Amino acid sequence: MNTQTNQLHVVLGSGPLGSAVMQDLLRRGHSVRMVNRSGRRGEIPAQVEVVAADLYRPDAVREVTRGATSVYQCAQPEYTEWREKFPPLQRAIVEGVAANDARLIVAENLYMYGEVADRPMTEDLPNAAHTRKGRVRAQMSEELLAAHREGKLKVAIARASDFYGPGALESSPFGDRVIYPAMLGKAMQTLGPLDVPHTYTYIGDFGRTLAELGSREDALGQIWHVPNDRPSITNRELGTLFAEALGVAPKFSPATKPMMLLAGLFVPPIREMWEMFYEFEKPFVVDSAKAERLLGLKPTPIKQAVAETVAWFKSHPR
Repeated sequence: MNTQTNQLHVVLGSGPLGSAVMQDLLRRGHSVRMVNRSGRRGEIPAQVEVVAADLYRPDAVREVTRGATSVYQCAQPEYTEWREKFPPLQRAIVEGVAANDARLIVAENLYMYGEVADRPMTEDLPNAAHTRKGRVRAQMSEELLAAHREGKLKVAIARASDFYGPGALESSPFGDRVIYPAMLGKAMQTLGPLDVPHTYTYIGDFGRTLAELGSREDALGQIWHVPNDRPSITNRELGTLFAEALGVAPKFSPATKPMMLLAGLFVPPIREMWEMFYEFEKPFVVDSAKAERLLGLKPTPIKQAVAETVAWFKSHPR
């Protein structure tokens, strides 16, 4: 591991992705500051500074990122509030980080591409979103790259598919609705058909990719897909790996689109997820050759990723 450096790296958001970025930054020997709404430390290590800030205020962002080499944008509003709150949140972060001349490394998903079922997704695809949240993502990404081109600040973007891993609970298709029931020998509540190829990103690889981008000038101004082991895995195959790691027989209870529509009448986050269900009905596969070739990043072997995820869930019983 590297010795401690004089570089300060600031992570905005202390959820599962922010925590994964923080852990990789610590392995690299950097000083790390985590920023969240409450200032609560939770399970964040003692050597990491934790501060509270309202990231919708550019002056607050400027203050908490002062002196930073790189800033990692892992914060987001509630899923039901993306259209109203996500763009102003990002604009405030851009203003605050630009004032300090730090790099801004942004975590994104794949919503902006729209439906791409006939080929693996690559970074050169146009933004063709047909959903409300996809159009929000496209707008935000275009604004980031425009800010970089205009010289306002230095930006790099990491895009990942649906993730799983330590700490990923309701935000993950392979989170609490899958692993906790499986731990009890019950059916795993997966999304969509069981045998459609789908890329699932291990959150540790997502965090490691963001940390790598924050250390490289040659990565700036570009979009990078996070490397994924077995990018064409199915729900049945990944669920079976989790069942094997838990020592139980694999049982499945797939959620269909009509079921999601019905549940959405009572649960707003599920109602918001309904328009994105196309990701699970047809092949949804990501190509990460660019990051593997140019950044030298390799994905965590999937059995190791599953084992690390299971270990976290066992240590955090519901």
